[in-house]
Amino acid sequence: MVIFLTGATGYIGGAVADALQNAGHSVIGLARSDEAAGRLHLRNIAVHHGDLDSTGSLATAAAAADGVIHAGTTNNGPIDHEAVRVMLDAMAGSGKPFVYTSGIWVVGDTGGRIADESWPTRPVALVAWRADVEQLVLESAARGVRSIVIRPGVVYGRGGGIPAGFVESARETGAARHVGNGDNHWPVVDADDLADLYVRAVEKAPAATLLIAAERAHRVKEIAAAASSSGRTDVWPLDEARKTLGDYADALALDQIMSSERAQTLLGWKPRSAGILEDLRCGSYAS
Repeated sequence: MVIFLTGATGYIGGAVADALQNAGHSVIGLARSDEAAGRLHLRNIAVHHGDLDSTGSLATAAAAADGVIHAGTTNNGPIDHEAVRVMLDAMAGSGKPFVYTSGIWVVGDTGGRIADESWPTRPVALVAWRADVEQLVLESAARGVRSIVIRPGVVYGRGGGIPAGFVESARETGAARHVGNGDNHWPVVDADDLADLYVRAVEKAPAATLLIAAERAHRVKEIAAAASSSGRTDVWPLDEARKTLGDYADALALDQIMSSERAQTLLGWKPRSAGILEDLRCGSYAS
């Protein structure tokens, strides 16, 4: 297939692009600058010039491709909602796949219980708009789009993502700084394992499919300790963190445990990473 991929130069999108190419698919990446286009060309990815504000251009690219994976975001609800809407409109009646990247933060705090795709959404303020976009995508199945929503856990691997912040703070101060006391849990997923799920989804997931992509959940203080060569961590009280991070602080303080049984049963997805603690200690994050 020829897949139009937004966010192709980003963290998740870059891993997805690699996985698609390794699976024999062609990728057309959205690029909003010449610099981004150059990076895509170096990876043998075709370029579609534009951005998520360019709705006409998005519609053209979506209609021409065999499928769309939307892994980019402006973090602006109205802009992202409109970008998704125009691509879905362009694909109506085609039966082509459209994969939307959401995230587990739309579920909210699970209070120590294991959540799956049947849980109601209680998104934190940072991503409150995503619940409506998820619904828009899933409802497009009635208009002939093979629509899929993926909710990744906290993504790690390739030396990037949120865990890289722990590594940076540990190198700068000698202790990995985390928001809150660190007793809360993060469900995590390796970037390359996540990308494998995207490929499986775009190839064979049925319409109106919602999937959680997460491995086991770890306490945040354990993740932070693994990111610090000394094992030292530093508590950043939530009230203080909010002054600097705003709503992002509340997202980082969520206590969540997630099940990916549906992805494993429906698509045969099986995470293969050695795990976030191992990766932080001696994998892609190790200097």
